[in-house]
Amino acid sequence: MTDTSISAGLAADTSVSTGWSAKTWLAMLGMLATSFALVSAEFLPAGLLTPMARDLGISEGTAGQVVTVTAMVGALAALFSNVLIGRINRKAVLVGLSALAIASNLLATFATDFWVLLIGRAGLGIALSAFWALSVAVVARLVGTGAIGRGTAMVSLGVSLATIAAPSMGALIGDWLGWRSAMGLTAALSGLALVLQLIGLPSMPASAGNSMGDMVRLLKRRGVQLGMLAIILLMAGHMTGSVYVRPFLEQVTGLETGMIALVLAGFGAAAVLGTVAGGKLADIDASRALATTGGIMALAALALVLWGNQIAAAFTFAALWGFAFGMAPVALQANLSRSATDALESSGSLMVVSFQVAIMTGALVGGYIVDTYSAVANLMVTALLAGLTLVLALLQPKPKR
Repeated sequence: MTDTSISAGLAADTSVSTGWSAKTWLAMLGMLATSFALVSAEFLPAGLLTPMARDLGISEGTAGQVVTVTAMVGALAALFSNVLIGRINRKAVLVGLSALAIASNLLATFATDFWVLLIGRAGLGIALSAFWALSVAVVARLVGTGAIGRGTAMVSLGVSLATIAAPSMGALIGDWLGWRSAMGLTAALSGLALVLQLIGLPSMPASAGNSMGDMVRLLKRRGVQLGMLAIILLMAGHMTGSVYVRPFLEQVTGLETGMIALVLAGFGAAAVLGTVAGGKLADIDASRALATTGGIMALAALALVLWGNQIAAAFTFAALWGFAFGMAPVALQANLSRSATDALESSGSLMVVSFQVAIMTGALVGGYIVDTYSAVANLMVTALLAGLTLVLALLQPKPKR
């Protein structure tokens, strides 16, 4: 395949697996900060749907489509990004993506109507997807073969931390200063990530580019096909419910903004623990990690449907859902990457395409369901799709050793 530069980097840096140098920690901190900034911007609407919809004169279901547009554009960007960047130094690519995120978030902040907001979110989708398409390959070059799981978990920790900051702080800042101020904060976060990239990331020249043919060949692998299906099922289920969790907590549980922020913070805190647990379990058995993730998410969503009108139950099962969400990125990436260790950049593109298709589908279907039926129906779909992921993980064959 074409990941020759990655293989060379790994060969030179396998010793890092037992202990990272200060330079490696600083580089990984830059990767974590980037994932945190990008995912915070991606999921910020979960805590801003109500004021955003009110300000722009649209329904909550329509407002939720800012997530759909981010994912739709991101899916296309992920498919072509690793081909288009060719042999450009990977550090320069990552810095450029953070600059794009800053510009996109500022455009969304000052949007005068819904369509301008969507354009800003589209730019974010490009930055987000291109970053994740490169992330596994970059981590492999930074930490060596013996610590890919640990490195991936650290980058995924940015996702978990973002689930604490983005929805809850978005809801609070949105109520205090307006949703535009919350959007502006994400531009500042991307600026901080850009600085850390410039300081911490080493030069990462690419000795070869990628091609669409590489991805087509990967698509013929059974393990890659099942890995992509698992991503689509689990993340579509998650997004169907999570984007519209605020309406559920308002209408079913009867919570005010302050309490909703606490529930979302609990979700994010549990996600941090889930990321750590997912990283350890994925190193042992990726299929088992995925099955556990799907089972926990299905249980949490179903329990919210049954007992979500009780405040204690809402806090408890939202946290359990957060734990499963924290496990998900690590488990899903490990499950797919184990079938494409010789082509991490190309498989990274396919992985992100799957994630973005799932996010787009979940937000789109979720918007229709919440407007046509209720937020309770959204969670029922979440439970169903997470349950199907559990079944898929249990039935997929073990990889050949």
